[in-house]
Amino acid sequence: MASDPAILKEQADYYAARLAEHGPTPRGVDWNGAESQALRHRQFLRLLDDPTGSVLDLGCGHGDFFAYLRAHGHEGAFTGWDLAPAMIAAARAAHPAASWHVGAEPDGACDYAVASGVLNVKGARPDAEWAAHVDAVLGVLARSGRRGFGFNMLSLWSDAGKRRPDLFYADPPAVLAQCRARFGRHVALLADYGLWEFTVLVRHG
Repeated sequence: MASDPAILKEQADYYAARLAEHGPTPRGVDWNGAESQALRHRQFLRLLDDPTGSVLDLGCGHGDFFAYLRAHGHEGAFTGWDLAPAMIAAARAAHPAASWHVGAEPDGACDYAVASGVLNVKGARPDAEWAAHVDAVLGVLARSGRRGFGFNMLSLWSDAGKRRPDLFYADPPAVLAQCRARFGRHVALLADYGLWEFTVLVRHG
């Protein structure tokens, strides 16, 4: 299963607009600040237990996760992929030591693959249509991480009155069960880090 090309174009245009408006900052990738962005990054450190393991960041934005990993002792190869050419240009300018590519389907695999924030903004798409896109992205992550992968999503456990209609909210136990069924029993659900979202880590057994 592959993502609808129209959805991919919408995503590329959306994030290119955020970057144009806010520059290479947390708001430029649609996060509300550096503190919460670092908190999201931190959840993936449990997956990346080998500091020399190679990492693929799907939806890498302007490369903030690469900088975070280097600041926390990661020494392995890093590859970033993003739908928006402007994001990749910004990442290359800021972090020339890593490898950066435009696209939705990486042409190779790394030890670990991660995706942060890429499953949240559905725009006007119906939930069922967006859920099919989520399934396709998880398949890409599973193929891209030889040893495992991780991703985050907004949570249905959030305050219903504060949810936005253009965002997609998922049920954490349902997503965990889906990952167990598709990818095996070595999965973890992280929902205790103070944000209205959750992170799932999957290790290939």
